[in-house]
Amino acid sequence: MTLPAQTSSPGSPVPSQRGFGLDALRAAMTMLVVLHHTAITYGAMGGWFYKEVLPDGSLSSKLLIFFCTFNQAFFMGLFFLLAGYFTPAALARKGVGPYLWDRFIRLGLPLLFFGLVLGPMTIALAQTAQGKGFLETLLFLIRHGEFERGPLWFCQALLMLACAAALVFKLNGLKRVSTPSSAQLLAAALLTGAAAFLLRLWWPVGTQWWGLQLGYFAGYLTLFWGGYAVAGTRWLERLDLVQVQQWRRVRRWVLPVLPVMALAAPAVPLLRGAPEGGWNVLAAVYAFWEPLVAWGVILGLLWRFQHQVEGSSKLWRSLAARAYTIFVIHAPVVVGVSLAWRHVQAPALVKFLVTGGVSCWVSYLLAGGWLWVWGRVTAMGGSARGRVQAL
Repeated sequence: MTLPAQTSSPGSPVPSQRGFGLDALRAAMTMLVVLHHTAITYGAMGGWFYKEVLPDGSLSSKLLIFFCTFNQAFFMGLFFLLAGYFTPAALARKGVGPYLWDRFIRLGLPLLFFGLVLGPMTIALAQTAQGKGFLETLLFLIRHGEFERGPLWFCQALLMLACAAALVFKLNGLKRVSTPSSAQLLAAALLTGAAAFLLRLWWPVGTQWWGLQLGYFAGYLTLFWGGYAVAGTRWLERLDLVQVQQWRRVRRWVLPVLPVMALAAPAVPLLRGAPEGGWNVLAAVYAFWEPLVAWGVILGLLWRFQHQVEGSSKLWRSLAARAYTIFVIHAPVVVGVSLAWRHVQAPALVKFLVTGGVSCWVSYLLAGGWLWVWGRVTAMGGSARGRVQAL
């Protein structure tokens, strides 16, 4: 594809060959997703297939709620940032048509597989805790055309953004922008917070539209398009340590604000109200707290993983190779592991740690097995095509 002269071309400095640190970071965030959903199982707030412990006023529940609230501020946004960052290089290298086809294969097929197969299976598995038969429930869901996105709402969102990015690239290519200053990052965080507050007036956190929690999408869209915009400068791989340290300080100052205000809310009438959304102080604090914390955490993680994670580590390389498969398959694993010892009496935090650790390990092993089988199948297919061509 020929690009206009004022835009980046395949030879321009877009991150077509990314550093290993970014892949390792994405793998680490995938394991955090597994732990996040495990926390919901044992007392945190959020939607999940199986909840053994509902949120309450216990110390363990409060700790798990804060764990998930903190995660939610940055981990999915980091996925969107990296997705946007690598999009221009893929478009420049492949062209719009092949890029969209590749996105459908990589994102659409797993979404369909989970929605039609793994999602209903996970629901049926969770229902066994209520005494319902697994096969009976599964057949019922299949007959009624159940399509359960589960965690793969992320793939659905990326498919939509891929189409939008392809259109932008087709019309404008990749225009070079300067690296953002800390003042610009602060302005982006404040605008994102304001947009999140307004969105949550109509779509409070926890409510969905077509499988998507739109209350979080102010941050997701900011980070995706921010990553897209700075791809030409390779900014994520050339972070200024001084700027990173500035945002680490912002994170440290802002992080305690939300939990302190939430704990004080019962005694302070001004702070009463649903933080998930609405015209109240706590909802406004939550909306602005998220991007300010997110920017600090994300920049710190980007710096740390690119400067301290060794690309020669076999474990990190193996985990990075399996990360996407782990993301796709982890839901039934977490539900299955938690159900396997639901009758054992143990503190919720202990169950969280054990179930989370075992689920990460089992998902890692299953992902490796699947990739090994898939590699053998594709190798056999390639050999067969070679023999046919030789005839």
